[in-house]
This record gives sequence, structure tokens and C-alpha cells, in this order.
Amino acid sequence: MPPRSDDPRRDATGSRRGSSRGAEPREPGVGGISDARAYTPRGRTIREGGGAARTGAGGGAEQRRTPRSSRSGDPFRPALQVLDGGRAGATRAGRRETAPGGRSGVVRTVSPRSVREPFDDDEPPAPPRRRPGPRRPERPAAARRPSRKPRRPPKLADPRRRLRLGTLLALTLFATIGVRLVFLQTVNTPAYADGGLPNRLTVVELPAPRGAIYDRTGAPLANSVEARYVYADPTLVKDRLATARLLSPLLGVPVSELADRMKQRTLPGTSTKSRFEYLARGVKIDTAKQIMALDLAGIGVHRDERREVPGGDLAANLIGFVSQDMVGLEGLEAKYDDVLEGQAGKKTYEVGQGDLAAPIPGGYSLTTPAKPGGSLQLTIDRDLQFMTQRILSNRMAQTKGSVGAAVIIDVPTGEVLAQASYPGYNAADPEKVNSPSDREDAATSFIVDPGSIHKAITYGAALQEGVITPDTAFPVANTITRGGVTFRDTHPANGRKMSIPGMLAFSSNVGTIEIADKLGPDRLIDYQKRFGLGQPTGEGMPGEAHGRLLPADQWSGSSYGSVPIGHSVDATPLQMAAAYNAIANNGTYVQPHLIKNVIDANGKKTPSPAPVTRSVLSPQNAAALRTMLEAVTTVDGPDGRATGLAAAVPGYRIAGKTGTGLRYDNGKPQPGEVGSFIGMAPAEHPRYVVAVFVWSPGGEGGTVAAPAFREMMGFTLRHYRVPPSATNRSPKFEVFPR
Repeated sequence: MPPRSDDPRRDATGSRRGSSRGAEPREPGVGGISDARAYTPRGRTIREGGGAARTGAGGGAEQRRTPRSSRSGDPFRPALQVLDGGRAGATRAGRRETAPGGRSGVVRTVSPRSVREPFDDDEPPAPPRRRPGPRRPERPAAARRPSRKPRRPPKLADPRRRLRLGTLLALTLFATIGVRLVFLQTVNTPAYADGGLPNRLTVVELPAPRGAIYDRTGAPLANSVEARYVYADPTLVKDRLATARLLSPLLGVPVSELADRMKQRTLPGTSTKSRFEYLARGVKIDTAKQIMALDLAGIGVHRDERREVPGGDLAANLIGFVSQDMVGLEGLEAKYDDVLEGQAGKKTYEVGQGDLAAPIPGGYSLTTPAKPGGSLQLTIDRDLQFMTQRILSNRMAQTKGSVGAAVIIDVPTGEVLAQASYPGYNAADPEKVNSPSDREDAATSFIVDPGSIHKAITYGAALQEGVITPDTAFPVANTITRGGVTFRDTHPANGRKMSIPGMLAFSSNVGTIEIADKLGPDRLIDYQKRFGLGQPTGEGMPGEAHGRLLPADQWSGSSYGSVPIGHSVDATPLQMAAAYNAIANNGTYVQPHLIKNVIDANGKKTPSPAPVTRSVLSPQNAAALRTMLEAVTTVDGPDGRATGLAAAVPGYRIAGKTGTGLRYDNGKPQPGEVGSFIGMAPAEHPRYVVAVFVWSPGGEGGTVAAPAFREMMGFTLRHYRVPPSATNRSPKFEVFPR
């Protein structure tokens, strides 16, 4: 096929097709660009259509139509014809013939070879139709234009490859994301789950109240109640003085002190400003509500605990007190702090953020339950304690600068029913005292020379060892000398024969020393220990004094005279009361104790360990000694008056002993004297032992102890409804038998 010429196409006249310059005038629509523009969709030019019509009209010739090569609509055909100067294609040969009437026209025929379009796959191309009429002469070969291969439409890309590639990429992406999600959910779940957990956690403290202290009947002596503490954030307080003036009447704290607490200060060792300062602790809830209603900037309240002591000073020297943080500082509160103290719990849970700051259902939550503290049930009787303190304080008011102690013991059990000290204090406000020693329990910390009350131990040891009998009597001189020290009797016997009850009634020093000489120091010390001297009783009070016994190898010459009558011996009022309780309990020593039960948070009671007991005297000798001690409260005749008549309780037989000794402080004797009386009732079958000790710088203790004993013992017997003695008369004692 000859190549396509690059020259412009020319018609039979030699002019360029489609050009109007330098050419003959043409009929519109014949050849050139104008013919292509007039081309109709049915493959014919307007000229052809018009010529045919004119031919039919003028010469009667039949109108001809140029058949279409294919019925498939080729959208590119008009454009190709425009580029081809109006021809159907490269293989189409235009033929010219002169129309009737002298006009030459272009007769366009359909190429016999139709171009197969890419969209004609379904139906074969229709064969070209030939027009009816005479065949036009063929154009010479030299005049034929070379055939040109029709342009194929641009080949479209195959979408299936791109679809497969896109699908593969999408699947790969989703597979990668899926594997990562599975990895995060299975392997790193705890790490990622806990990573942001601290930012969502809230911790709430679950308070555990401190345990209570009850008396033997279950009445509270000290217990904790819910309260509030008031605090300030100094960085937020706007006007310290104005705020202090508003809070002062509610908190009971001076304005200057509150203003000083609200002053901005730097935390020690840092450059950070303090944002928390206590203004008051243990504030009542109603008061806290009033403070919150003021809506003061920088002032807040929070839950607190306050130790409440219903009785004020009732048994305060025993109970002690706690700090503002509920830590025991003195007394039983300190001794049993580990029992009373509660263990606070906490609840940690997950909360939302912002407006959703509430627990997240199903979120993280961990609760450590609070463990309330245990409680103590004492052997103390609240009513008896109250009366004992009242009697002691009333009697002590007769002296100045004095110290007193009183102990009441239940004989068979050794339980301490009352234990009073003077001076006392209010456990709810422990700072209001003249001296810290005022808060001490005198019964366990008051060290004294027992004096003549020790003589009951000497006589009991002599009875048990057979040195004497209840009927023993011998002459007693007015004085006796041991180690260069002379010991005298306040009731001179003048050498007369004196009975053992008489020696006790008149508190004969000379007779007691002579009996101790026969007993010997070793046996006397042994009985001192049996009666509980020289060692703490283990009652339950913290800081209990041991007392002191003088070993036999340290005795001097005068010790043979001083020790038997209760000097050169250190003891506490409680130790001496326990010794007399052994005499009252048929010779069996029972350890005195204050704790009856320990109560756990669930209310279960655990009895305290059984008290230590030991035999000191035989029941017969103990009964004989009790009878002889009755002379102290009954002998009153021509021979003299006994030392303990002021301790007698009407209607009851009382056995006991008076004493006069010294008080020691840090091993040094103090001025004044210690007057004491220890007794038991009813003497024929004792139920209770009462001991009273009074130290006074002026020496008035002896005039206070016995009357105080009488009131305390009388109330105790009535309180527990002990019937009077069967007979109001004690045995008749003969002081100086003939």
C-alpha cells in the first residue's frame, strides 16, 4: 500500500481541498471543511441530498442515497471525515461526475471495506449496498489517492489488573491491622490496659474507728465518735484576719492563732508553698456544717475522729488519753494501743473524666476493708469508781499539795473494782493540768515506805512459820535499839506483857522487831516476795513501779529494826492492797488485774488470762491474822484507843491496819508523811479490800486515810448489797493479858 502523501489533498482541478482561496466559486457544501461541517449523521452531505433532490425534480432521475457501511453508530466517524476532507475513510475513493444542468458534484460512496469497530463484536458488519443506476466511470489509477489505514481508537487499559492489585493492597492492609489488633489484645493487653489506669483511679480511705473502753457493766468510759477537722490552704485564703474572726467563735481558737496558722509558709527543705494547715481537730459535725455554710475561700473540712470521755475525769488516771491522730499516749490507751487502734481500709476504683467523674460500671475496683479496733472491758465499776474518786477528793481537800490513792479489790477474783488518784484531770482535755505528774496513776507509781501496814506481813510470816500463835504474849519495852538506832512505841507498854492483838492495835514497833528477830531476815524476805512485794503486780497499767526489797546481805544493823516495821522497804499502794487481799482470801495471793475482756470488732469477748495465784498462808493462819487485825478498829478502853477506830464501819466487822511512812521520789525521801489504812470486810468472810494512801507535806495523811476508808468501804458494801455481819461485835481483845 503506497505511503500516505504529506502534500495537501487536491481535487481534480489541482486546488487544495477545503480551501477557498485562489479557487473557483463553489456551491456551498461541496468539498472542503464546509462539506464536512454539513455532513449529516446518515453519511451524506447536504450537497448530495440537495443535488439528488434537484435531479429528481429537474430531470426525473431517481434520488440516490449513499448507503452506510455499518449500522453500528461509530462516534469517531464524523471526526474522521472532517480530517479526511469529508471522505468516508482512507480506502474510500471519491468520484466526481457532472450533474445534469452543467454542475459538477461529488458523489460519495461507502467504502467497500468497512472498518471493524471495537464495539461491533456482537454482529458482523453489513455488506455495502450498491446504489441503483448506471455505474460511474472509474477514476484513472493515476488519479486515485493512495489508501490509508484507518486510525484505530486508543486502546483502553484493562481494569481487571487494577482491580486485582487494589484488592490485594486492601487485603494486605486489613490483614496487617488485624494481626496488630490481635497482638495488642492478647500479648500486650495488661501493659496497655494498666498504662493509663493510674490517671483514672480514685482512692477513698475507709476509716476504721478506734475501739472503746468499757467498765465491767458495759458502760463506756472512752469511745470514738465521728467528727470533722478544719483545715486551710494558705495559698487560697484571701483575707486571713477576716477569715480568722469568722472562725474563732466557732472553733474556740484565738483570732491571732488562727491567722498565724493561715500564714503562707514554705515547706521545710523545699521551695514549695504549704497548701494544708490544720486549724482544729475533732470538731463537731454541726459546727463543721456552720463553717461550710460560710463558704470561706481556702477553708475546708474533712472527716475526723474525736475521742469522747463521757465521765470527764472518771478513771482518767487509768484510761489515759490519745493524740489528735488517735494514738494512745498515756494510761490504758497507750498500753493497749495495738488492740484499740483500727486499721483503715481503702477503696480504689476507676472513674470517668470531666463531667463523668463517677465510678465506671464494670471498671477496675479494689476494696481493702477497714478493720475497726478492738475494745477493752475493764473490771472497774463505774459507779464505785465515781464514789471512790469523790470521797478521796473531798478528803484530800483538807490538805494542801497532797497526793492520794485508793484501791478497791474484789477478794476472791483479784479484780480491781476502783482505782482512784488525786489530783485527777479531765481526759478529754489532758493539757489542763498543773503538772504532768497529775496525770499519773498514783496507785501504781506512788512509791512509799509502807510503814506499819507492813507489820501484817511480819505477823503473818511468824504465824505461818510457828514463831508465834494467836495467844502469844510477852513483855514489851518502850524502846529497842538496832544498829545504833532506837525505835520507840507511840503507845508505851512500859515492859508489860502484851498480846499479839494488842501489839497490832497499838502498832507496837518494839514487839514487832522482837518477833522479826525470831523469824530472821531470810524468811521475812521470802514472805515479802510471796505477798507480792519487790515486783510489779502486772495489773495492766503502763509504767508500774517495781518497788524494792532490801536483800539480806545488804542489811545493816538498823535494818533489823526498820525492815520488820515497814521501813527500808519500797512499795506501791497497789502492791500493799494485793498483799492484804491474800490475807482476806484465806492466805491465797491473787494477782490484781484491770482487764476483764478483750472484745474484737465483731463483738466476740476473749477473757483476759487467768491471774497468777499462789498460797502464802494457810487458811487457818489467815483467819487468825484477820481476827487479830480486828483489834485495830475495835480496841477502845482504859488501856488506850486503837489506831484505826476511825476506820470502823457500823454494822460490819472490819479488819485492817494503819500505817505511817515516807514518800520517795527518784530514790529520795520527801518531806511530810504518808498516812495509810488498808482493811477488809466483813472480817469473818471478807468480800472486799480497800486501801487508802495519803501523802501530805504537813503530815496530815493519817487523819485523812482512815475516815476515807470508812466511807469507801461503807459505800462498797451497800453498793453490792453485802449483808451486815451476823454479830456487830468483834471478839473482845485483851491488850495486856495477866
